[in-house]
Amino acid sequence: MEQKPKVTIVGSINMDLVTITSQLPKVGETLFGDQFQMNPGGKGANQAVAAARLGAHVQLIGCVGSDNFGKELLAHLQNEGVDVSNVEPVTGSTATASITVSGGDNSIIVVPAANHSVTAAFVESKREVIANSDIVILQLEIPLEAVEKAVEIAKENNITVILNPAPIQELSAELISKIDYVTPNEHEQVLLKQNHNEKELIGKLIVTKGSQGVSIIEAGQEIHVPAYKIDAIDTTGAGDAFNGGLAYALVKGFPLREACKYGNAVAALSTTKLGAQSGMPTAEEVATFMNSRE
Repeated sequence: MEQKPKVTIVGSINMDLVTITSQLPKVGETLFGDQFQMNPGGKGANQAVAAARLGAHVQLIGCVGSDNFGKELLAHLQNEGVDVSNVEPVTGSTATASITVSGGDNSIIVVPAANHSVTAAFVESKREVIANSDIVILQLEIPLEAVEKAVEIAKENNITVILNPAPIQELSAELISKIDYVTPNEHEQVLLKQNHNEKELIGKLIVTKGSQGVSIIEAGQEIHVPAYKIDAIDTTGAGDAFNGGLAYALVKGFPLREACKYGNAVAALSTTKLGAQSGMPTAEEVATFMNSRE
């Protein structure tokens, strides 16, 4: 039997509180919404579900609160086939994301809560898990010290690292130098360029552009990988779907451009249902979709 790709994700676990409305409220304005949902979320957990549904063996490293949200999220992730043996409950609340969805777009406010308990020391205690991975995915919804420690452990063991730099913050040149792929959206790319010499990012940068696809930035050129056209219902989690698909494809041996194409297909399919995780497709669904678009 073919061995499953071993994907380790160090990251955030949230409960998403989603309001669907015909228009986004202006400052001071009160509107009636059309629908409310509570959905499992957090960039780390979203990427974990994306990779697990594709068939990877996913280890998620993170924290939840001691509240009901924490219990619900752990049960949900286990049901999705994510290994949560390295997710620890801590005193206090689970992280939440308040998301307003209107016309396929969204705005988000995150309260980190238990995600702040993912410290460098916590990550160090998971050294063996990271060291035995095929690939590691990180985001910036956990403390930067934890990201730096995870990258350090991965590089000591020659493991490929993907950093999804969201929400964007200033990163050290040393950290960037140790990362294999950085996957900002267009807004995050602008801020990255303000803080970094472009040479530091050459060969690492994969910019996600929503319905326009992604761009691979290599020395002297930009390689555009177009998106798949699809009727989007909810774009929440599409970037996370791309990152999960990219990681899975890279471990499976896809060349970078083909891995990005695969990630685009995963992202496209993820937008066809409400909720960041509910639309994540299986490998079979992705294969069928890509074959139908050839």
